[in-house]
Amino acid sequence: MFDRILVPVDGSDRALSAVELAVELQKKCDSELLLLCVYRHYSLLEASMSMVRPEKPENLDDSMREYATSVAEHAKQHAQAHGSASVRAFAKSGPPARTIVNFAQDKNVDLIVLGSRGLGDVEGYLLGSVSHKVTSLSHCPTLVV
Repeated sequence: MFDRILVPVDGSDRALSAVELAVELQKKCDSELLLLCVYRHYSLLEASMSMVRPEKPENLDDSMREYATSVAEHAKQHAQAHGSASVRAFAKSGPPARTIVNFAQDKNVDLIVLGSRGLGDVEGYLLGSVSHKVTSLSHCPTLVV
């Protein structure tokens, strides 16, 4: 039924709940589980306007990529701890909803499972939640947990 299941993760409890549900579906469908953490690109202009001035400035994109990779790897370990046999973790830069949908299309995903609210509640309230945008844009079924 579902050969590939995608779970976007952001480190929130809701995302980990979505991982757990996806693992249960994976076991029933003998499918591959893909985890994706999307991080936002920060421009040099945004970095220059930051109130935080570290002694040794770093490339913000590198820091965001590193953090997103650690979030995705943590979710992968969580999935494995719940019995996932086939799971891969990815980190990508871009606008969250569009990046999730494009990734799903590129990887021929059959189902997207995602948390109803992640760490961006204020942004979600003002701009529309990522889960709502993904359900609107997705080419495949989307299960919101």
